[in-house]
Amino acid sequence: EIIYSAFFFFFKWVKVFDKGVANGGMAQFQETMRQQLESSMHDELEKLLDTTTGAEREVSKKDFEGFKNLFHRFLQVKGPSVEWIKIQRPPEDSIQPYDKIAARGLPDNVANSLNKLVVVKLNGGLGTSMGCKGPKSLISVRNENTFLDLTVQQIEHLNKTYNTDVPLVLMNSFNTDEDTKKILQKYTHHRVKIHTFNQSRYPRINKESLLPVSTNLRMTGQNAEGWYPPGHGDIYASFYNSGLLDQLIEQGKEYIFVSNIDNLGATVDLHILHHLVSQPNGKRCEFVMEVTDKTRADVKGGTLIQYEGKLRLLEIAQVPKAHVDEFKSVSKFKIFNTNNLWISLPAIKRLQEQNAMDMEIIVNPKTLDGGQNVIQLETAVGAAIKCFDNALGINVPRSRFLPVKTTSDLLLVMSNLYSLDAGSLNMSPKREFPTTPHVKLGSSFTKVQEYLIRFESIPDMLELDHLTVSGDVTFGKNVSLKGTVIIIANHGDRIDIPAGSMLENKIVSGNLRILDH
Repeated sequence: EIIYSAFFFFFKWVKVFDKGVANGGMAQFQETMRQQLESSMHDELEKLLDTTTGAEREVSKKDFEGFKNLFHRFLQVKGPSVEWIKIQRPPEDSIQPYDKIAARGLPDNVANSLNKLVVVKLNGGLGTSMGCKGPKSLISVRNENTFLDLTVQQIEHLNKTYNTDVPLVLMNSFNTDEDTKKILQKYTHHRVKIHTFNQSRYPRINKESLLPVSTNLRMTGQNAEGWYPPGHGDIYASFYNSGLLDQLIEQGKEYIFVSNIDNLGATVDLHILHHLVSQPNGKRCEFVMEVTDKTRADVKGGTLIQYEGKLRLLEIAQVPKAHVDEFKSVSKFKIFNTNNLWISLPAIKRLQEQNAMDMEIIVNPKTLDGGQNVIQLETAVGAAIKCFDNALGINVPRSRFLPVKTTSDLLLVMSNLYSLDAGSLNMSPKREFPTTPHVKLGSSFTKVQEYLIRFESIPDMLELDHLTVSGDVTFGKNVSLKGTVIIIANHGDRIDIPAGSMLENKIVSGNLRILDH
């Protein structure tokens, strides 16, 4: 639909149409149009390259090669990427319970395994959704520590404990690279080698013409809106193109552990690492995806399926509309992808060199500030699971999935539900249930600065099950929340929860009456 809007938008396609239909019908017409579009895209990209010189031109040229490949595949797509009828549940042995992996124990020399590992954090995102400027990884989340601080502390603790050399690699985007590099100086004396490489920079394309909206390669003014980092599936190509992948293989590294930098549960797991490095060579598992049991909060998360004999990631965007409810069903699709992935470095190198990395294209529509409709073509890192040999899912405890996407999540990780130990957050033993409470803070709390002003101190939440807060609400010091607590300040009202209050199974409404729930 998007593709063909492009052709009828321009008068020049009329000539192509007449010629195409005359020479053999619709199929040939479509192919002629595709070729014409690719040719136009190629010309426009060449014009963009001519707006700069030197190193920037070379980097952009490499990026554009990847983009042209993605654009070519986008034009070839004829329908849904999966046929629902072909979807099967994965075989029992293709998703292992974590307990079975952990039951094997650890070897005497854990250091040998760790020295084969590289930790990679996806660090391309900004903190804008939480009202912060700059990279999201630089937001303080616990005791003044940022996401990046906690990551460095975790790896440094491993290196000191086992006398190893596990490096940290950050995949930055053009949005985060400069600010991240400035802050890295503070870790110079930590026992962690830190490397960075940049995601590609791809052009956003006009939804009608399917041509780039940018007129030059500069990132200033309106032109800045014309570029985007193409999703974390770009990790394979950009890691390979940076030269860092080869460098790490030469150092004897075999696996990367990849995760989102805002997932505070994604720490190095020695049992999973041991499972990977202890496999016999012929049966080496090249890709592990950590999955966990789905709850009602996770119904949109991607899941693992068996498709045409291979383990495959199925995302909600790939699901035909008629089957979306079925996809969201917790009884049929019981697990979801945490995006904690363990991937073989030599396998990435092989697949990149064979041009065999095949990931479904995500078409992401956007509207620019001026109202222009554009699309950006993206891929997801987990979608490549089908390309790797002996891929495996491991069903891990929920504690390995602790993402901080909103201030509601931030409240949880800042509270006494968790203790901080060497950069890792652990659920307090004083909490009787292993599940985290459901917290929903209203729009007055969306931005981190506003959220911090509304809490004089973080409440005691050890016995909390559910918290909903809406409207103009503030919390005094040493407030305790237990059971289900709902606080709703109506428009124009303000509710101040007094210092030292204990709310247990309460509804607090706009006129400050406290009612038993």
